[in-house]
Amino acid sequence: MKLLRHGPRGHERPALLDTEGSLRDLSGVIADLRAESLTPAGLARLRQLDPSQLPRVASPGRIGLPWAGCGKFIAVGLNYADHAAEAGLPVPQEPVLFSKATSCMVGACDAVVLPQGSIKSDWEVELGVVIGSRARYVDEASALQHVAGYCVVNDLSEREYQLERGGTWDKGKCCDTFGPVGPWLVTADEVPDPQALDLWLDVNGQRRQTGSTRTMVFGVAALVAYISRFMTLYPGDLITTGTPPGVGLGVKPQPVFLQPGDVMRLGISGLGEQHQQVHAWNAALLDAG
Repeated sequence: MKLLRHGPRGHERPALLDTEGSLRDLSGVIADLRAESLTPAGLARLRQLDPSQLPRVASPGRIGLPWAGCGKFIAVGLNYADHAAEAGLPVPQEPVLFSKATSCMVGACDAVVLPQGSIKSDWEVELGVVIGSRARYVDEASALQHVAGYCVVNDLSEREYQLERGGTWDKGKCCDTFGPVGPWLVTADEVPDPQALDLWLDVNGQRRQTGSTRTMVFGVAALVAYISRFMTLYPGDLITTGTPPGVGLGVKPQPVFLQPGDVMRLGISGLGEQHQQVHAWNAALLDAG
């Protein structure tokens, strides 16, 4: 299944995308797509539905976050060896973990607003992994059983904040709008091998990133198992798994960073595409409903 939410911010309605590419309304079945909808029992209930019997959504408007109530947004750094090389950093011996604030999460095509004083904001297309059942000290062999599905994530990063302002990476990772997610959550049964997905990202029509999850240093199963040693993962939690090479920081001879008016398009095979326009700091745009 491809699950999504549409409508104005704060008033999204649940839906699914049928095999013909039409949106079908789920609001007569569930009030919203939340963590409990992503559990094995919740997904089993939705799989019993006949999409053709659900109302068609003719004009969905804005596509919001695919589900509500994400408890944790965990990110993995330097998880592609070629990206570590372009950043001038060694390939990690263990996964590099950091957090993104859930307040940075926005819909797949919402505006990206640069923080005040930003001079080095950057793009990163990544595979997102959505947890469906509690994971605590799980082993790698069973780790994927705890995954509800997958999605596209743009792990936007302000490099000056991240690398030049001291402390942890979180300063450059948690800015408002720096976590576009979606457009859909694709359930795990439709992604038989999460290590066989192609990723890409364009800025202003120029291809900047091309990669494959085949080249991850640590695969999805390894990441879920590893992270579950340090924190319990719950339904609705999101893990974003690192980016392939081609970020603005790595452009030679001179890095290239996002500017107001830039347009990003990005996607992952089978998981949909995102489209964002970059804006200068604008509190009204951030607060718009």
